[in-house]
Amino acid sequence: MANPPDGLPVYRVLTGPDDCAFCRRVSEALALGYRLHEGPAVTFDGERVIVAQAVVWDAEG
Repeated sequence: MANPPDGLPVYRVLTGPDDCAFCRRVSEALALGYRLHEGPAVTFDGERVIVAQAVVWDAEG
């Protein structure tokens, strides 16, 4: 598939608390055909760990 489904962008940055819901969102993107772009960025907002993970569409996948 040349383009991501449902009009999704080729490049996405997923962000959120480091929890199961965030991991599911990343896993769903990978299952759709995205691949990880580099490693995640992690920070602490004073209460919880916040993660950002970039994914890019794997047009050749």
